[in-house]
Amino acid sequence: MIMNEQIKASEVLLTGINGEDLGIVTREEALALAKQYKVDLICTSLMSSPPPCKLISKGVAKQDASSQKREEKKKDQPLKAKEIRLTPHIEDHDYDTKLRQCEKLLASGNAVDLVVRIQGKEGAKAKELLEQLVKDLASSGKKETGIQLSGKQAAVRLLPV
Repeated sequence: MIMNEQIKASEVLLTGINGEDLGIVTREEALALAKQYKVDLICTSLMSSPPPCKLISKGVAKQDASSQKREEKKKDQPLKAKEIRLTPHIEDHDYDTKLRQCEKLLASGNAVDLVVRIQGKEGAKAKELLEQLVKDLASSGKKETGIQLSGKQAAVRLLPV
């Protein structure tokens, strides 16, 4: 963020404290106005000529920049995947509880890994259970991977819509 004396352009396109357009003025005039109103002169973009600048009250510019930086950092983080474990012999009430849990996680922006533990020949039942869950969660999440049966578990990953 370039502010006050750091601005090197001879002329700037100035915007006032309340958003009013003050037109193209010299750098010295803009700095004098900033001192007169006890505010900072902030350059919003270096890509145009003359560069657009704003008069913003002291501290607000730094606060805006730090909050913007925080937002960008939050967006750059990868999706967190939460694992929900089930068994093929799940009862209706437990199924509803797991379903609500999944909806809550998907609504908060997390990916959900649904994992069903398999013993013996329960593979087909586990696959049916996962297909039913994916169908019930279609409004809040979509499948990233297909249903994977491997050894002692069946799994599928859902991403938030």
